[in-house]
Amino acid sequence: MGSVRAEFLKLRRSMSWVVVVLLPLTAVVAGAVNTVVAGEPLEDHWHTLWLRAVVFYGLFPLVLGVAVLASLVWRVEHRGGNWNALMGRQVSSLHVVVGKTAVLAALAAAMQAVLVVGIVVVGKLVFALPGTLPPEYFLVSAVIVLACLPVAAFQSGLSMLMRSFAAPIAVALLASAAGMLLWMTRIEALALLLPHGLVGRATQMGTGMLADSGTVTAGAVTSVVVIALGLTAVVTLGTAAVLDRRDIR
Repeated sequence: MGSVRAEFLKLRRSMSWVVVVLLPLTAVVAGAVNTVVAGEPLEDHWHTLWLRAVVFYGLFPLVLGVAVLASLVWRVEHRGGNWNALMGRQVSSLHVVVGKTAVLAALAAAMQAVLVVGIVVVGKLVFALPGTLPPEYFLVSAVIVLACLPVAAFQSGLSMLMRSFAAPIAVALLASAAGMLLWMTRIEALALLLPHGLVGRATQMGTGMLADSGTVTAGAVTSVVVIALGLTAVVTLGTAAVLDRRDIR
């Protein structure tokens, strides 16, 4: 817990919270504005609003947001003598990597919370939708957060290895495009094993997009969660091993 708290302190004066708040809100506002300008009604109420806010957001912006946050998390370590200070701490490489990934996971969860709150507020205040967001979308939101874990671990590893702030973000963009291409060509097994493709699957759950059936099923939820946890473990252990080797050198 001390390591995670230290990481959050490092981010206190960074742009991370701007990304966490503005990126999901931009997706919600864009969906609402497009609906108003087009004069198209929300035929299926909350479901339609969710589609218009989340479908595109889940394909690219969400992953890019996590990539930017990962670059911010590691940026301080690549400045001055901070790298030597980091590696001089009496903690294992695995401890360092897990701490960084845990912070990114918390920020990803915050992004999803902002997205959900934004959809609820816009749905009630702008479109006067009855009731509130159906419970299934809160379940999908939890799945999305878990699906962000391997992306966070992967992007954290890239940002650890690359001193460039922008290079890991460019890789995230290419990986997102690759994931979408795999889904479009129905190469689903590879798409699920690519962290960025897995996030795409999670965000489209219940939408009927990217090979989704249009309903949230126990099988779909279980597969995404199990793969996400497995990928996160593999990537985290691999990143820690690489960091160990760099420390020895």
